[in-house]
Amino acid sequence: QAYRRPLHRSDSCTGDGDPNMTFPFDPQQGLILVSATLEGPLRTAQVRLALDTGATDTAINTVILRWTGYDPVLAPTIVEVTTGSGVQRIPLLTVAKLTALGQDRTAFSVLGLTLPPSAGVDDVLGLDFLRGRLLTIDFQGGQVALS
Repeated sequence: QAYRRPLHRSDSCTGDGDPNMTFPFDPQQGLILVSATLEGPLRTAQVRLALDTGATDTAINTVILRWTGYDPVLAPTIVEVTTGSGVQRIPLLTVAKLTALGQDRTAFSVLGLTLPPSAGVDDVLGLDFLRGRLLTIDFQGGQVALS
C-alpha cells in the first residue's frame, strides 16, 4: 500500500561530525558530488551521490541496494514520489548506516530509485540527510561541509 512521504522524519541521526571537516567539490561542474558509504547486511559499498537540496529524500540505486544485501522488492513500504518523470511508486527501505560528509545516519530510510545511466551518479543525497545540521557550500573555494 502506498502513502505520501511525510514532511519530517524521525530517523536516528548520529555521528556529530567534525565541524572543521570539509570536502572538496568542483564548482565548475553541474553537480556537487559527494562520496558516501552504505553499509548493508552483506557488504559495504562506496557510492557517488549528487548533493540535491531540491530532493526531500535520499535515494540509492536499487542495484547497489541489492548488492549490499537489501531487497527493494521486499520493502515493507512503497511511497509515491514526484520526480521529473511524474509520480512514481518507489520502495522505501531502512539501511543500517549511511555515511556522507563526515556524518553517520543509522537506521536511515532511503528510497530505492535508479536514475538513468546518463545521470552519472548512484543517486541523490537529499534534505532528509541534511536536516538539523549546518550545510555550508563554498563555491569560491570548492568546499562543502556539514556540521
